Amino acid sequence: MKAYLKNYRQSPRKVRLVADLIRGKTVPQALLLLRVTPKRATSQFEKVIKSAIANARQKGLTEEKDLIVKEVRVDKGITLHRVLPRAQGRATRYDKHSSNITLTLEESNKHENRNAKSETKSTKSHVSNKPKMKSKISKTVVAKKSS
Repeated sequence: MKAYLKNYRQSPRKVRLVADLIRGKTVPQALLLLRVTPKRATSQFEKVIKSAIANARQKGLTEEKDLIVKEVRVDKGITLHRVLPRAQGRATRYDKHSSNITLTLEESNKHENRNAKSETKSTKSHVSNKPKMKSKISKTVVAKKSS
């Protein structure tokens, strides 16, 4: 279940602060965080989450309490170039940035199954049958201290 917001007139750097707050949270947790966070982008994220929930319902999937914010991407949108008059007939250009927000929701039971698979793989990769070798540096330090 995806939802998009294109050309939101706020810079991506500021919007990513809010995106990092809700990534990986359940939908009720994310909505609660957005209500108490004093950032301008929170109202837009609420709308995007509600749109993704509506998309999930239309596909006949579970309730919103069983959904997790799987992915939140904030990309650069169009940039408006503006000119500011300056002294002695000069002009300075400044840019008005915008953001494209992509939000993906996933059912929590699928998310838990993926985590369980990745944990079993990660524990196997850390186990090594090689014997540990002592470093040559520690032997030379010990030899110098004894003499």
